[in-house]
Amino acid sequence: MSTPVTTSDAGHPAHPAAPGAWCDRCGEPAGTGDHPACRASRELEPPRYCAHCRRRMKVQVLPVGWSAVCVAHGEIRG
Repeated sequence: MSTPVTTSDAGHPAHPAAPGAWCDRCGEPAGTGDHPACRASRELEPPRYCAHCRRRMKVQVLPVGWSAVCVAHGEIRG
């Protein structure tokens, strides 16, 4: 599995691809509960919410991977 690449609109790193305060699948606070269904789904699906600001991301799934774009934090690829 490849490491996600994160860039801002200017092409510079926007934020690390580390976990944030929000679950990137359901958008709920990451500290509440264990999120077992979210972890299981994330093995096959791209993130849907920005883990840093909880915004819904624009997601594109391609045969060779996926990209998810947050308007505030840029693009993540996997």
